[in-house]
Amino acid sequence: MNKSDYYFDLPQELIAQYPAEPRDHSRLLIMDRSSGQLQDRYFYNIVDYLHEGDVVVINNSKVIPARLYGHKRTGANIEILLLKQIGNDCWECLVRPGKRLQKGTEVIISDMLQLSAVVEDYLEDGKRLVYFHYPHDSNFYSLLDEVGKMPVPPYITKELENNDDYQTIYAKPLGSAAAPTAGLHYTEELIEKIKAKGIEFAEVTLHVGLGTFRPVKEDDIKKHIMHSESYSVDAKNAAIIQKAKEEGRRVICTGTTSCRTLESIYAKHNRICECHEDTNIFIYPGFEFKVMDGLITNFHLPESTLIMLVCAFAGYENTMNAYKHAVDDRYRFFSFGDAMFIV
Repeated sequence: MNKSDYYFDLPQELIAQYPAEPRDHSRLLIMDRSSGQLQDRYFYNIVDYLHEGDVVVINNSKVIPARLYGHKRTGANIEILLLKQIGNDCWECLVRPGKRLQKGTEVIISDMLQLSAVVEDYLEDGKRLVYFHYPHDSNFYSLLDEVGKMPVPPYITKELENNDDYQTIYAKPLGSAAAPTAGLHYTEELIEKIKAKGIEFAEVTLHVGLGTFRPVKEDDIKKHIMHSESYSVDAKNAAIIQKAKEEGRRVICTGTTSCRTLESIYAKHNRICECHEDTNIFIYPGFEFKVMDGLITNFHLPESTLIMLVCAFAGYENTMNAYKHAVDDRYRFFSFGDAMFIV
């Protein structure tokens, strides 16, 4: 298939600019992938479609307030976006405007907090290696909480009133440059209702990179090279998932990141086990799923690797028909939008 096969026309007004309130009142499109049948529900109805014994997998990665604004000694404004931590106080970043920032140039981020940055090297794809300087008795992440902004996707044009709007309620380890947005629909009350039905939750961690939003440029999608992201699963959660597979119980992934984590682990180890690794797995039609039995996911960008993953699981015709239904029925799209449950 070519990239253009995954295009669909999306009216601008269907791109959600804010989350539903309460979160679980977003809409939910149920898809039976064997028949393609669709049902319109709300996210809080998902408990009715989960079975006792299911394991729901969630990505607990927490988004860093990774967008920083500063200035050079000359007064020129600079924007720095943290992508990936390389070492102590050393980060892979995007810098704008990059051409104005020569190696060794200092960027003042906060005089009051004595926080500054220096570009040490140029990397591929326009990235920069940046070292941060601050007082030894300060914590870098605490400084980010004070001065950093959430790196919301470019299609969200409104300023966030609350940074927590772009965090899942179960987010723990810091490391993502973008939220695992399928999990934004959960509330604590809904999770308790799901657990009360005899359904387990298992946590994985995949730190989402901005490569999530990188467009597929090649017409032949097989030539697309995926970005690499780090993931980890501890022994307790790996055992929950592995036991479910051995007993023939369903594993339901919340989001494409949870899916990519589990399928990456199985591809390397032939089972789900404790690990801490990187993955650049690219899932598109023809992929044989070994772990995931159901997928909770938002509606994705046209021609993106994410819609290709959905097509791989649900089937191309089913997926494109579901997206047409969602557009016609005025579902809300992308990070703050509505969801699908595919089983």
